Amino acid sequence: MRLLGGLLLWVTTLYCPPPPRPKNGKARKECRGRGPEGGGIYPELGVLGIQEGKSPALIRDVSRQVALLPSYEIARRELDRRGLALNIKEVHNIASYAGEAALTYRRRLLEQYRAGQMPAGEELAGKRVGVFVDGGRTKIRTVIRRQKGRGKTKKRKRRYRSDWREPKLLIIYEFDERGRMIPDSKSTIDGTFSGPDELMEVLAMHLHRLGAAKAKVVSMGADGAPWVWDRWDWVIKRVGLDAERVTKTLDWCHATHHISLALGHVLKDEKERRLVFKELRGLLKRSNWLEVALDLARRAEAAELPQEHETWTAINYLERHGLAGHMNYATFRRRGLPLGSGAVESAIRRVINLRMKGNSISWYEEKAEAMLVLRGLVLTDRWDTTFGAISASMASDRRLEWAIDSPDMPAQLNAGIEIRPPTTQVAESPSSFTAAA
Repeated sequence: MRLLGGLLLWVTTLYCPPPPRPKNGKARKECRGRGPEGGGIYPELGVLGIQEGKSPALIRDVSRQVALLPSYEIARRELDRRGLALNIKEVHNIASYAGEAALTYRRRLLEQYRAGQMPAGEELAGKRVGVFVDGGRTKIRTVIRRQKGRGKTKKRKRRYRSDWREPKLLIIYEFDERGRMIPDSKSTIDGTFSGPDELMEVLAMHLHRLGAAKAKVVSMGADGAPWVWDRWDWVIKRVGLDAERVTKTLDWCHATHHISLALGHVLKDEKERRLVFKELRGLLKRSNWLEVALDLARRAEAAELPQEHETWTAINYLERHGLAGHMNYATFRRRGLPLGSGAVESAIRRVINLRMKGNSISWYEEKAEAMLVLRGLVLTDRWDTTFGAISASMASDRRLEWAIDSPDMPAQLNAGIEIRPPTTQVAESPSSFTAAA
């Protein structure tokens, strides 16, 4: 095993394999082998938090540098300057294990939340909470032909393709009476490549874990993507939020952008278009969205634009969100609520674009999601507390592919999190809730 200072030790210790699991209603006598990662534990090393032959301090520092710096090689150089000489493969393996452990820890929390065994927190009680979601862009690598042989004996090269994928990102933060993020507060950033249903379930879990049901007000916002607005009600119902203390806000910049899109096709003179845009933007700022939509509709009819034209798409966009109450900006401003989704836009830039997006950069999906989670923990200053919980969880149960087998799972497998009987009925998935509505 390797320690933080670089010292390498050889240790002989006991290994406890996982207990046999029943199969087809009958108890299996044989135990599964350890496998590539192993589902059992080394009790003596587990007490010290040593995983995969690495001390917890080494895993914490190496994975933190990998998440912060723009590449594995730069992280290796920085660690070498600090006196920790590791080759690039060791750095990559340590960071990969930390990312897999972080994802496993999140899956365990999700399983507890689904089973109704997670107690509600108090961190957001009595506070003004902002919840925003959005999507970014990352290239995901898919192997289409495997390599045969290695080195001089290699007979066939590996081939892959890289396609753009949209990671879904969420941010939960505390804002002040003016609708601005409180500087010294700790936000929560998380995300996934799995899809909108999975992201909304992760969001509901975090809101429950942080105690958003006791918040003074919860402001939910996003751009106009339908996958967001079709699932807000499921989150509110699943978390148990008071509907009177929840507001839904369409991002101000996206709303004004659709005004500009509509005017671009009905007014050719640039000077006149700027004057009209300024006038309509002022009306929208005073929550007069209906006047804005009617004005644009009259201009579109005068220009004899067909119904399938993108101008009508922009007008319908404004009408739909206006009727739903997403553009009452005067009321939002008077109540001190955020009008824009700048927080999540900034999170996408800091978490995804500055580390995971660039020329000739592509990721395997599981590695990309692990990096997304690690970087979110580092940038929100939740690294130390969460990494301690991850280490405790992995020390008691080293399985990376993990799920609750039954509600009667022993408490020691839950990283010290209190297990309570289910008190709420588990809601259906976000997509099924939308279909039923």
